[in-house]
Amino acid sequence: MTVLHDSVQTITNLRLNLESCILGKTFEIKLLLTSLLAGGHVLIEDVPGTGKTQLIKALARSMDGEYRRIQCNPDILPSDITGLSVYHPHEERFVFRPGPVMTNILLTDEINRATTKTQSALLEVMEERNVTVDGVTYALPHPFMLCATQNPIDFEGTYMLPEAQLDRFMMKIKIGYPDETTERSMLHAHHAGQPVDQLVPVTSMDEIAAIQREIRDVHVESKVMDYLVSIVRHTREHDSVLLGASPRASLAFLQAVKAYAFLHERNYVLPDDIKMLAPYVLGHRILLRPESRMDNLHTEAVLSHILRQVHVPVALER
Repeated sequence: MTVLHDSVQTITNLRLNLESCILGKTFEIKLLLTSLLAGGHVLIEDVPGTGKTQLIKALARSMDGEYRRIQCNPDILPSDITGLSVYHPHEERFVFRPGPVMTNILLTDEINRATTKTQSALLEVMEERNVTVDGVTYALPHPFMLCATQNPIDFEGTYMLPEAQLDRFMMKIKIGYPDETTERSMLHAHHAGQPVDQLVPVTSMDEIAAIQREIRDVHVESKVMDYLVSIVRHTREHDSVLLGASPRASLAFLQAVKAYAFLHERNYVLPDDIKMLAPYVLGHRILLRPESRMDNLHTEAVLSHILRQVHVPVALER
């Protein structure tokens, strides 16, 4: 069985639109779209200049969605993100002035340069899709996706994201440098200006919301579900792990693999989908023991060991 043709065509058009301006990053774009369709948030960690901001901007333009960007720094306040109530003397009442969070695609650039107090303002946003200001709760536009970036170098003046915040990101991905051929093509493409500025919408936020609802019906066999749960539980029991993946991670993992299967025109999940996404969904949720870090053991190695340990079920043909 396959998913609906119209939905497949919509996502294909969206992917091709992104690939037209972010060259040579097909897999990374698929990961971003997986999170979008699964209703999750993404943390992109990479060195400056690899196209993190351009990718998110291109995504918003391709869906004709509202887009806001926050440049994080130690001076930014929680109200600069969520908004605040302003007193109007003539009306003799407070009026809510929405912050940049009231959008479809929110980019928080260099999120680890904001203070922990400001970072915490995003917790309610990421989990409940609303903000509370002066005791009044305001719902965010739907769909809503938070895309955050941070650099893996130059940590002076930065604040590490707490585990509770990391756990709310469905995926953590890297873009990486382009290969030589792709970089040469990129230079030629930028002769006429920024390709992202020339993008036209190929879908709408309403269509994306409809596809998100359709993904809920993607089938997961019981043995495949057990395989996913077993991998998550092994992250908590591994000798090198101090803090394993949470139940929230299990839910995010399930939604991600369903969306990934959908991207590949299937309405059922395969064990290979789970193995493929495990490093991106679980990697940032695992905290190694101090002695493991001293031995230069990395999360990737631990996850690789877990995936070799857990028995892979044989999925039934459909």
